[in-house]
Amino acid sequence: MKKKEKNIIFITTAEKGISGGANIINKQSNIINNLNVEFNSKIIPVGKKKYSKWKNSINKILKIKNKYSGWSYEDIEIKKKYQYSDKTNNVKIQKNINFNKSTDFIIIPEIFAHFADKLCIEKKIPYAIYVQNGYAINSTNNFQLIKKVYENASILISYSKNISDCIMHYFPKHKKKIITISCSTNFENFKTTSMSKKNIITYMPRKLDNHSNLVINFTKNFLPKSWQIKSISGLNQKNIFNILNKSKIFLSFSNLEGLGLPPIEAALTRNIVIGYTGEGGKEYWKKPIFNQIYSGDIINFSNTLLEEINNYSFSKKHEAHRKSLLNKFSNMNEIKNIKKLLNKISSF
Repeated sequence: MKKKEKNIIFITTAEKGISGGANIINKQSNIINNLNVEFNSKIIPVGKKKYSKWKNSINKILKIKNKYSGWSYEDIEIKKKYQYSDKTNNVKIQKNINFNKSTDFIIIPEIFAHFADKLCIEKKIPYAIYVQNGYAINSTNNFQLIKKVYENASILISYSKNISDCIMHYFPKHKKKIITISCSTNFENFKTTSMSKKNIITYMPRKLDNHSNLVINFTKNFLPKSWQIKSISGLNQKNIFNILNKSKIFLSFSNLEGLGLPPIEAALTRNIVIGYTGEGGKEYWKKPIFNQIYSGDIINFSNTLLEEINNYSFSKKHEAHRKSLLNKFSNMNEIKNIKKLLNKISSF
């Protein structure tokens, strides 16, 4: 086996329950380690220092405003006790930021992009900014710093058209730096069946719990007694799969997201999806599976849900649509795109 000499190091949040963008980073780091290429990969999980949390609480009480928004580089620390919960994966943790400019390439999510100044630029370490949500590019209101770190980044990574459009809108002269990869869902590892479907409507409140509450309240008086509505918020991947595999309809409350995976996962488990695209979902939000509702149109949301309850079916057209999504968001497609990214990194 060829000796691995280059390191791809991802900065990520030290979440207890891995989800969203952090889960994608962990999975892609694992993919790199499982490829027979010259790259190793590690993640560095960071969180706020305890004194920083206390300081922020005191500042709120005293109504003291920070000059700049977002996390401060001085307030973060590596969470050395962090463990990735999926024991089957080859995810490695790095417990320091002692980088080598000859062998290390750092990938920083957009929420921490401003850290690149002290983390990489001052030390002349090559890096990429992994934009997982184009609406979070302003990780701080110090726009000169944001401009600096994006200008000095070797690569800007995106995994949706919406994310790429956001980057190009902010930094049109950096268009050639953008590399679009893909992400996948672990749902292809589970067996889906239409035989176990029950009259269940699922939803994930996300950032819009007031919207989800309104839709449920507007609907419950007309909901047939044989139907029930269940939230999948806070569940692990396996439990989310199990309940989506039983449900027939999924309600999407995505809000300004680069690419929300829950609606995709719902579609892959043969759910009709109703709701908000979150903007990032527009590239796959098509009939017959997906029904778009404009954000805040609660009455239309409720009426569409009631119509789908009365007319639920998952026909051959739905199945063909599901299979196209399964291919687009497959593990194989993600691996292909990771290889493309590694080839680009090799040039630096």
